[in-house]
Amino acid sequence: MPAPVASLRVPPARQGPGPIPAALVDVLALSIARRGAGALPGDRLAPGVGSGTELAQLRPYALGDDVRQLDPAASARTGVPHVRLQVPERILTTWLVLDLSASMAFGTGERLKSDVAEGVAHVVGRAATRHGGRLAVMTAGGPEKMLPPRGGPHARIGLRRLLAEGVAVDGAADRGLRPVLHKTGRLARQPGLVVVVSDFRGSLEWRKPLRALGARHRVLAVEIRDPREERLEPAGRLALVDPESGRLIEVDTSRRGLRERFAAAAAEERANVAAELRAAAAHHVVLSTSGDWLRALGRALR
Repeated sequence: MPAPVASLRVPPARQGPGPIPAALVDVLALSIARRGAGALPGDRLAPGVGSGTELAQLRPYALGDDVRQLDPAASARTGVPHVRLQVPERILTTWLVLDLSASMAFGTGERLKSDVAEGVAHVVGRAATRHGGRLAVMTAGGPEKMLPPRGGPHARIGLRRLLAEGVAVDGAADRGLRPVLHKTGRLARQPGLVVVVSDFRGSLEWRKPLRALGARHRVLAVEIRDPREERLEPAGRLALVDPESGRLIEVDTSRRGLRERFAAAAAEERANVAAELRAAAAHHVVLSTSGDWLRALGRALR
């Protein structure tokens, strides 16, 4: 039976990311730029000369030079008009890879995983455009969409519109993170910041392209978890549906051995994800649907 065509929907249980104070977002934006990217605009130098803050050359004025670049001190000292030529600043581009797979619509805490991802995306969007930088967005896990690198409010408006579309429907075709990370690597030619927001469920097929990205860019991997994905409560017989495959599984959660095996398998899976993210030189942040995700993000980026 062919997989259904991927489409997006707003989860019925959507709560949204909750309050995001502007002052706290500004602090987090600076933390992301410093820790994740390692450099703010102005810290990275582009070849040639142009508009910037780093002095490249001081020379006598020539007809056609921009008079705004006249250097008063050098002109007064030599008696000849001199102009300053600067090394141009290279704008930092942030690539946001957002997982919209059906599993992101799950959540048993204060909100869904997609709600937390939405909040993180807003913070990243603010960080990316804070100092004149640009934001590009790639989606995975559903219809693969792209917002090309843009700066200013237009970038954040496009991001808000994309987030409002929701996540993939249950059982929708999901190619995973791998092809989107490959595409990001091809498009992101200049070193920058890549932020991957996902629950990192399923296979580890994303590890090779993520390592390739980590070799050229700073990578921030934000993993979103739900407590019920790590342990089962003794609630008797349950009928569970895998949102990405549509497979139905019936389990008896009153069996202690089953709960212990589930917890061990879940812990092993998360440990493997963490190991692969370390191998990709990614800064790994874990957030939960339970508790204050914004404060947890702030603590992780200090």
